[in-house]
Amino acid sequence: MHEDAANHLNIFIDGLTNSIRRIADGKSCETEMSLASRGDINLATKKNHWHFPWVTEFKREDRTVYKLTLKEEPGILQGLISLSKMADHVYVHLAESAPLNYGDAKKHEGVGGNLFAFACKLSWDSGNDGIIAFQSKTKLIGHYQQVLGAVRIGGHNMIVYPEQALILIRQYF
Repeated sequence: MHEDAANHLNIFIDGLTNSIRRIADGKSCETEMSLASRGDINLATKKNHWHFPWVTEFKREDRTVYKLTLKEEPGILQGLISLSKMADHVYVHLAESAPLNYGDAKKHEGVGGNLFAFACKLSWDSGNDGIIAFQSKTKLIGHYQQVLGAVRIGGHNMIVYPEQALILIRQYF
């Protein structure tokens, strides 16, 4: 597992939906996951109220950054996730909802669940039974156990095993 405390996950999963849901009217919105481009990453800066250093993350050769967008608004980032395919699982380095999706005025819910479900699907499609691993911030360990069914395996290290991964994959895909 990776020991960089700055990269312990800090994404709150506000709900498991079957996509992401628009708060204003409760409508479920169709989403797409795709590789993030340099242009996408240039928008995901602290200046634009993103919390993590996505430009630095994007440059790392050992990981891939994916973006979550709505089919109806493909140019607007809803969330980002940084992943590495390992021999027996997918490792989640960072995951973040776009600033428009947190706080009192958030536009959508379900972004975090969608990002984690994608990581599980990538693991499943890679022959790793949907297993993902990550490090959690202390205050969110219980939250990830409850919402994702993640198992704490020591310290801040957590794993989502196949049974729970399939639940997430079926929920979103």
